[in-house]
Amino acid sequence: MTTTASALKPSTIRIGKRYRASRVDDHYDAIVIGSGIGGLTTAALLAKAGQKVLVLEQHYTAGGFTHSYGRNGYEWDVGVHYIGDMGSPNTLGRKLFDTITDGQLKWAPMDDNYDRFYLGSQVVNLRAGKDGFRQSLLDAFPGENKAIDRYIKLLDKVASGMQWYTLSKLSPAIASPVICRALRFVLPKCFNQTTYEVLSGLTRNEALIGALTGQWGDCGVTPKHSSFLIHALIAKHYIHGGYYPVGGAAEMARTIIPVIQSGGGEVMTYADVTEILVENGRACGVRLADDHTIRADRIISNAGVINTFESLLPAEVIRGTRYPRQRRHIEPSMSHLGLYIGLKGTAQELGLPKTNFWIYPDEHHDANVERFLDDPESPLPVVYVSFPSAKDPDYLNRCPGTATIEIVAPTTWAQFAPWKDTTWGKRGEEYEALKQQLTERILEHLYDKLPQLRGKIDYVETSTPLSTDWFCRYGQGEIYGLEHTPERFDQAWLRPKTEIPGLYLTGQDVLTCGVVGAMIGGLVTTLAIQGVKGAGLAKQIFVDRGPAGPDLQLVTETG
Repeated sequence: MTTTASALKPSTIRIGKRYRASRVDDHYDAIVIGSGIGGLTTAALLAKAGQKVLVLEQHYTAGGFTHSYGRNGYEWDVGVHYIGDMGSPNTLGRKLFDTITDGQLKWAPMDDNYDRFYLGSQVVNLRAGKDGFRQSLLDAFPGENKAIDRYIKLLDKVASGMQWYTLSKLSPAIASPVICRALRFVLPKCFNQTTYEVLSGLTRNEALIGALTGQWGDCGVTPKHSSFLIHALIAKHYIHGGYYPVGGAAEMARTIIPVIQSGGGEVMTYADVTEILVENGRACGVRLADDHTIRADRIISNAGVINTFESLLPAEVIRGTRYPRQRRHIEPSMSHLGLYIGLKGTAQELGLPKTNFWIYPDEHHDANVERFLDDPESPLPVVYVSFPSAKDPDYLNRCPGTATIEIVAPTTWAQFAPWKDTTWGKRGEEYEALKQQLTERILEHLYDKLPQLRGKIDYVETSTPLSTDWFCRYGQGEIYGLEHTPERFDQAWLRPKTEIPGLYLTGQDVLTCGVVGAMIGGLVTTLAIQGVKGAGLAKQIFVDRGPAGPDLQLVTETG
């Protein structure tokens, strides 16, 4: 059983065109830094508006956290474990996907029981549909019907209020103070309280609160620290069940790129942007690692707020902005470990479900995380298990006779900081021994729930925060960008248009984490760029969704 990445060759799944200076033009309408789903969404929508867009990705394949990779005859998705609201063509998320892929991306439903929470000895199964969701909770907590019904109503209130919060991102920066005051009157009181504060006002049953927050790993922030905004969006996003892209997550970039190319643009890999060029106070181009420069009318960064301002912009430019003061109000999200497991035999033969497992010591999520951060040898506060080969009806066509499992668990950056300046795959025996120890520890949680798998694993590879930094440029191995706290959502400056003319932000830091959250961030960035010219696009996405379409809401899914 292999447990390290040493001496391994890169994935054979490569999407995008390899960068060469001779393969790019001198000037584009827009340059997008990073090919995560937010950047690809902005690029595709601008291409549909007739713009020539160049997307630059430093990794060997496009997609950011939506990319897939293959090894030893297996294939895994690094960040897409399930997505909600894909069952109807009239939901906002599905409408967006259909727009940026020209309807080429297809979806497969998971099991009706899409999430299973192990809260110590108690098991809670969430079932699809509002009635199924409600009954799932009532089955586990039969005396809590009033609290459960009030909770479901709050999810709807937050989703309805989200449209106003989203529109505030498009208002002129000078009007921001007025808009923020207006939002306080429009949005429900619970909108940006902590999740625990809101839920403890509904019930004193800590086990119920633990079950209601059983998806906290989808944003990486525990109930006493997370904004109820993000909690509600996640819960409502999945209330009609989970879906998986047919062909795996790589199909996202694969189906979006032709739309970008149709406008004369391209998506380039191995294209490492080292600097955003600013002349006469305006962003006007980028410099790459080979010192080649490319110009554009506007620069759109999907590299994350912190990376954009602290790694890509010249220091003298930053000193002239408000960012150094604003930076105190945002923090990166939690670091993680990822296990990518390959097994001989199909998912059906091995008894693998289409249900996600969330394994917790008990319902006290905040206390468990605090204990773990103080002592990483204490019980893991959460272990998330996903079964991608069971979810994807096309998997066996690509990898016959095999099955895959993906596991995500939290870790601390401090554990891996000693190797931060080393090269991927060449970090030494001590590093590999630490990974081996952590791998075996996490696998025991899998065997506890699916004992038939003991001795059946053919291959396992473990990624650490250093792997995430190496491939996706998130400095502490975070997968959700900025931490989703109430303070973060009070930052009116986190909007597409920066105070540097010609420079825009896109992706999950603009709005919320997750594939659809980042994708809607890409849409909002497009609208900010187009202004009144974007009215037709806004109508197409937000309005023309048929009578069955839900109210505008932003949504996320596990990362």
